[in-house]
Amino acid sequence: MTSPPNLETKPPPTSRTYRTLSNRMPKTIWVLGFGSLFMDMSSELVHSLLPIFMVTVLGASMVTIGIIEGIAEATAAVVKVFSGALSDYFRKRKFLIVLGYGLGALAKPIFPLATTIGWVFGARFVDRIGKGIRGAPRDALIADVTPPSIRGAAYGLRQALDTVGAILGPLLALALMIWLANDIKAVLWVAVIPAFVAVALLFMAVREPEAPVQSPEYSCGEKRPILAGARHLPLRYWLVVTLGAVFTLARFSEAFLILRATDIGVSLAYVPAIMVVMNIVYAGFAYAAGAASDRLRARTLLVIGLGALVVADVVLALATTPWVAFAGAAFWGLHMALTQGLLAKLVADTAPAALRGTAFGIFNLVSGGALLLASVIAGWLWSVFGPAATFMAGATFALLAAMGLLLYRPKTRPSSSTTV
Repeated sequence: MTSPPNLETKPPPTSRTYRTLSNRMPKTIWVLGFGSLFMDMSSELVHSLLPIFMVTVLGASMVTIGIIEGIAEATAAVVKVFSGALSDYFRKRKFLIVLGYGLGALAKPIFPLATTIGWVFGARFVDRIGKGIRGAPRDALIADVTPPSIRGAAYGLRQALDTVGAILGPLLALALMIWLANDIKAVLWVAVIPAFVAVALLFMAVREPEAPVQSPEYSCGEKRPILAGARHLPLRYWLVVTLGAVFTLARFSEAFLILRATDIGVSLAYVPAIMVVMNIVYAGFAYAAGAASDRLRARTLLVIGLGALVVADVVLALATTPWVAFAGAAFWGLHMALTQGLLAKLVADTAPAALRGTAFGIFNLVSGGALLLASVIAGWLWSVFGPAATFMAGATFALLAAMGLLLYRPKTRPSSSTTV
């Protein structure tokens, strides 16, 4: 019988922990990281302007934005289940990764062509389908090619490079908005270029392991129904899924950070700066946090991450000047750095090797559903009670989650080395 996870147990130390990054990290991780960098540069250029575009050009309400953002992310989560399972079933991940990035690139020209909310919804839908197709196979491939002793560092590195793109995107948007005199549509056209660069890089440089992964619990070579492997996922994995959903409920769509910036008087041309601040902190701490997760207790990093989210929400709720809002965005980025790579590592560590794609797909499905709920609630709170209520509600839920994590005591034998 699978024992519940132990949040207190440290992973066993390894002699490889302190090797230099360049000597130990597989090339595929760097390729996936730079592919994410270019695609996120494109996506964040769009996302840093899209909420304002929907409100000022297309006349969307806050509730509409919350619904669009929630449905878009939930769509990506649902698709991840099937793409992850397919990558396990056929033992091939690269095709799905490139296909997903390709759809993301094809969606980018739709945004500047949009004349109604329906166009934006359609573009977001296609873009998020692409994200859903690539997400689980990519995360599973990282685990396939990386030794367990540096798995947290590998996820942290990919996310750090991804977040560098998330910094460059809003910075580019900021510069172009000033240069092009706030012509949002013209700026959105620029996002097409890095998206197609990402697809070309991944198509040419990603390499899969020569031998497919196998597992004593489940053989991915057996021709069973696509999602049949889900029943072989252990209890400790499902507890990680639950933990991820709770974290997502405490954190709604980042579109509300942009809207908060405009609400307190940040001019239209400088609105992307709030995402730049958030992502600088995210990128700066992501690798260090991922490497730390290979050595430290999961509980410690998770509680600190929730604490950072509480601070971010309270600061954003009370903000009356742009500088205070930027401080809140910085703490939001710290929360992301401390938790996102760690949660990915926990999924990889608790799932059988042959079911990693399925495991990441299910994890993201549940988290996507939680994000949909959180974003819709955030939009409703903003419309009815104002922005301060939205962020204070997020702070309250994050605080409750942190208290629950501190009070949680697993019933396991002291000798167990299982971690969450």
